[in-house]
Amino acid sequence: MARVLFVCLHNAGRSQISQALFERAAGTRHDSDSAGTTPAARVHPEVVEIMREVGVDVSARRPKRLERKQAERADVVVTMGCGEECPYVPGKRYLDWDLPDPAGQPLETVRELRREIESRVGLLVEELDAAG
Repeated sequence: MARVLFVCLHNAGRSQISQALFERAAGTRHDSDSAGTTPAARVHPEVVEIMREVGVDVSARRPKRLERKQAERADVVVTMGCGEECPYVPGKRYLDWDLPDPAGQPLETVRELRREIESRVGLLVEELDAAG
């Protein structure tokens, strides 16, 4: 079982979408967590809406502050826009997904982001399954 940590600035958009889609794709084969360097008060409303469209409810999720121990536990750390604020832990695999922040974006733009994340998550799960 691999552990993946998804990190963005506010843990209210990209990382929440990524974790939710990863959980759906990986089931119980792999574990995931998400966090932000400066967490927001809640998941962005546009994210809640576009995730509901695909049958995933993220409305009860609460953004969390990134703790170094999360990165230490992870096998793979996926960063999205947190730059140098993301912790570096030697020996961990890092992936940087250059994705826009969905906050305040039109729903169609956020849907496109969801589709891009779903594609990347699918490839990551396939790779982790093959390695396991």
